[in-house]
Amino acid sequence: MTEDRDGSGAAAHGGRREALVVEGGAMRGIFAAGVLDRFIERDHFAFDGCFGVSAGSTALAAYLSGQRGRTRRIIEDYSCRPEFINPWRFLCGGHLLDLDWLWPITLTELPFDFDAFEARGIPLYIGLTRASDAAPRQLKADRHNLAMAMKASCSLPLAYREFVSLEGEAYTDGGVSDSIPVEAAWRAGFTEITVVLSQRAGYLKSPPRFPALMRWAFRRHPQLGRAMLERHRHYNRTLAFLASPPPGCTVRLIQPPPQFPVGRLTKDSALLGLGYQMGAAAADGYLAGLG
Repeated sequence: MTEDRDGSGAAAHGGRREALVVEGGAMRGIFAAGVLDRFIERDHFAFDGCFGVSAGSTALAAYLSGQRGRTRRIIEDYSCRPEFINPWRFLCGGHLLDLDWLWPITLTELPFDFDAFEARGIPLYIGLTRASDAAPRQLKADRHNLAMAMKASCSLPLAYREFVSLEGEAYTDGGVSDSIPVEAAWRAGFTEITVVLSQRAGYLKSPPRFPALMRWAFRRHPQLGRAMLERHRHYNRTLAFLASPPPGCTVRLIQPPPQFPVGRLTKDSALLGLGYQMGAAAADGYLAGLG
């Protein structure tokens, strides 16, 4: 496992180091958008480090830059456009999710505040998967690598047909190797960990329905293929860690309610709006519980 960590962060709270971990999930990221926008509204930045994967990394970046509404706008508007999600293009050999269109247009029309992100002083670690061997990496983001690191972490295998190059290495979706990097945060020395999930309570990831097809699809990248086939086991082990963390580790979950209506590729604006409000309500409950 390759990680970029220097152990730094905002001032620890009474010797405790607090981390915020945000899961991905494509359009399900609207829940995290609601959570983190409410954190911005309440000026809640009481974390010494943040760990995000896929859509979770982009939501955290907007949170740390204080750009309330940016993630929501991207999901509810840009991500719903046919230029981004296009099944017919995919059937013709193109991307199902065209990050090559989404990234430049959102950075141009919704400029990211790199200065505010940098000034916040809370490290952001973005989960990546190295294409060559499916090894996980927690890359510490800065203003120079942030945009491409987020793109790499969001590049769902097969749905986006290419890899993203960083520092001479090819990377893909961080969720392939570590969907919820809570154990990475624990190993980095964080003892109080808040985790924003995109799946409802009781969810368990199932194995791929067509393993032979998965092997064929990743025939040029067999280690990635094996990681995809084993992804459900790693994910469910992580859920067990969340349910029973080791001594000295406290985990607080912020999770969608049972009626959460948003799936990975949901484009219905009413459902997305409802998912956002559920995230904001969950954040209210979490903050109230902190006292």
